[in-house]
Amino acid sequence: MTSRKFYLQPLGILRGSVSSEAVDQGRALPLAGGPLAFTMVMLVERTDTGKLRRSFVSVAEFDDFVAGYSPDVAENLVHQKQKLTSVRPALRLPGGRILDWQRPLVQGILNVTPDSFSDGGRHNRLDDALAHAQQMLEQGADIIDIGGESTRPGAETVSIEEELERVLPVIDGLKGTQAIVSLDTRNAPVMRAGLAAGVHIINDVSALSHDPDSLEVMQESEAPIILMHAQGTPQTMQQDPVYDDVLLDVFDYLEQRLDFCEQNGIARERLIVDPGIGFGKTVEHNAELLQGLALFHSLGVPVLLGASRKRFIAAMSRDEAAMGRLGGSLGAAQLAWDNAVQVVRVHDVPETVQLLDVWLYTSKM
Repeated sequence: MTSRKFYLQPLGILRGSVSSEAVDQGRALPLAGGPLAFTMVMLVERTDTGKLRRSFVSVAEFDDFVAGYSPDVAENLVHQKQKLTSVRPALRLPGGRILDWQRPLVQGILNVTPDSFSDGGRHNRLDDALAHAQQMLEQGADIIDIGGESTRPGAETVSIEEELERVLPVIDGLKGTQAIVSLDTRNAPVMRAGLAAGVHIINDVSALSHDPDSLEVMQESEAPIILMHAQGTPQTMQQDPVYDDVLLDVFDYLEQRLDFCEQNGIARERLIVDPGIGFGKTVEHNAELLQGLALFHSLGVPVLLGASRKRFIAAMSRDEAAMGRLGGSLGAAQLAWDNAVQVVRVHDVPETVQLLDVWLYTSKM
């Protein structure tokens, strides 16, 4: 017997005064609680044989449309619509601080590694790292994301001891600031030490799948977790990545990891998802994910996008080096906000914050 799965992807996204007017008239629904709204959905039906069927429905006709399905399918689609439209709960951080979703957040990247693809070696010294973190905070970053292990394509693994030696002094050096700190690691001992040192958020490129002890560490903590999709490991992930449908496959994986966390006592309110641009994806895969970002809101949790300076930008443009990809990075951030993504992870903080200021100003009109 053929099984089916249904997905709801918002289309016709509005912002500004027309967004609220369309919601008031019943012609649109708030996307992830607003202020953006969507006027249509694409209903995708996928069978276990890989066959896809797409239907396009206005939100005004949605309830009547789904009533034509069996009761269990209709119930599932109504539940997905609720997750698409609901306000995301505020993110509660260790120590009592709260991040709400009144506006998109900017997460500034602080790589304390010698071999990261864009800025490896620039912030290896502690004073350089702390100075750069402080600079990003002054430029408007909401979160500082510290990473001590490069996960670029082809990167070699480092020992736990070396990763700890790289990140702990920086975490300790930021204690006297107001920085909200996320720790980019897939290793349980680093997570545990980072949390003990005052880290607020764990950012795991493996979605708690790399280290079997990471689940226990996060069960013992109250910290939020960013769950990212990656196909393969940093050493192998760009060796001919293949998907049946990249957007739906990544969605399914993240949905499974969310369910896994919930089933193991980690509340959904602590979780953020990241589709993992550039992690086991071709240029075409990345383009499809960027185009379909709004789909991930049907997971019912905040969405993060990390596309800054990545290789796909150069492949879509003129083969620019990493430091020459600012325009493409800003373009990806704009796409993210136009699809109601809640967090963007970037190298170029002041330019991104300036773009966000303009986007927010014009979104009120």
